[in-house]
Amino acid sequence: MDINATLARTWTRVGPRFLPFADAATPELPLGRLLRLSLFQVSVGMAAALLNGTLNRVMIVELGVAAWLVALMVSLPLLFAPFRALIGFRSDTYRSVLGWRRVPFIWMGTLLQFGGLAIMPFALLVLTGKGHAPAEVGHAGAALAFLLVGAGLHTTQTAGLALATDLAPAASRPRVVALLYVMLLLGMALSSLVFGVLLADFSNVRLIQVIQGAAMVTMGLNLLALWKQEPRRTSRVATPDEPRANFREAWRKFTRAGKPVRLLVAVGLGTAGFSMQDILLEPYGGQILHLGVGATSLLTALLAAGSLGGFTIAAHKLGEGTDAHRLAAMGALVGIFAFAGVVFADPLESAFLFRIGTVLIGFGGGLFAVGTLTAAMALRHDGHNGLALGAWGAVQASAAGLSIFLGGALRDGISSLAAHGMLGPALTGPSVGYSVVYHIEIALLFATLVAIGPLVRPNHETRPQSSSRFGLAEFPG
Repeated sequence: MDINATLARTWTRVGPRFLPFADAATPELPLGRLLRLSLFQVSVGMAAALLNGTLNRVMIVELGVAAWLVALMVSLPLLFAPFRALIGFRSDTYRSVLGWRRVPFIWMGTLLQFGGLAIMPFALLVLTGKGHAPAEVGHAGAALAFLLVGAGLHTTQTAGLALATDLAPAASRPRVVALLYVMLLLGMALSSLVFGVLLADFSNVRLIQVIQGAAMVTMGLNLLALWKQEPRRTSRVATPDEPRANFREAWRKFTRAGKPVRLLVAVGLGTAGFSMQDILLEPYGGQILHLGVGATSLLTALLAAGSLGGFTIAAHKLGEGTDAHRLAAMGALVGIFAFAGVVFADPLESAFLFRIGTVLIGFGGGLFAVGTLTAAMALRHDGHNGLALGAWGAVQASAAGLSIFLGGALRDGISSLAAHGMLGPALTGPSVGYSVVYHIEIALLFATLVAIGPLVRPNHETRPQSSSRFGLAEFPG
């Protein structure tokens, strides 16, 4: 106890100006409680890194699974993305004997993630024919495992964001949003490094240990995140004769004004505009600009650094009273210039311009994501935070998954046509497929500006500005 008191006094003397995330904290949601709550984003980032990064490579290279089957398995979690609006609505209206709304959904999502990760390594080994059961059993088991993880991931994140909205005062929500995004990014980055180190000496037993270890870490992180977060209220206790809330009626009321629909359209277009390049930047750098493996691997770090900068600036601007829609539009505009830079990097043979474009893609995407999520938080209708955030998450996740697939498919199809001379003599180079995708992304971001424009608040409608100056305390919340 004496040590804890001494540490507390020491940090107090340091002052909030020099403490990261200090301005995201409020008397209602202290810094320690906020950081603990954000751990659910770390678990979500870990699951995303495992499914989309580590297992993607392990299944194809070490386990020898066909690439099409790997792509199918990795895409299965997206099947649950459209249900996020329903999950958010149910968490808004849920009444339990314990008086909780969000906690049961986060806990159920955690159990689904744990169950999927627990059976996943065994299913993958059977799928490769190395088990004691037919490969078809492995196919079914792996599909079930990926579906469970996907369902748990989307449930946990939707209800967790809704809980953060419930707990954070309106003035601090932009900083809370930025903090949650940074924790998601840290979860993905740190877990990718850890998985890489642990699986460097690959074996089937090590694969089982790593994936099931991730299941245990997920359970521990989410338990710690939930502990004493949501207050129990007797007014939420369920009664046997209480009618169940109607999702269709709530959705009709939510979309009646038109503003939520326009925002969701902008989210879908903007997310697709930023996401089609996800699997193309590194191949573009290697095949077109002739960068080495180390140089292309650095692109992921540059993209993440740009995103982190976007989160930081977004939190600062929103804290000063900048309209969230205007900030999202600024992100889309930055994205247009970023993709233009990537396109011109080929004819100019400029790796430097390509790297600048990569950083700006991350920066614009960070501004757009924080701006649209903050705007979605403000769309609460009749106390339905979860419905608004679930709708945002459903559109964002679905658009990202579909656009990544379309980006890869379009690049392959256009490149094949160009290689066979079917697009004319001027369009025969290997960069044609990439260039078409990047131009489509620019067009999507222009469409995003058109969709979000009517939502932007005029400059003369300002909110009270934050009294704090921009310093380390503003980073990144």
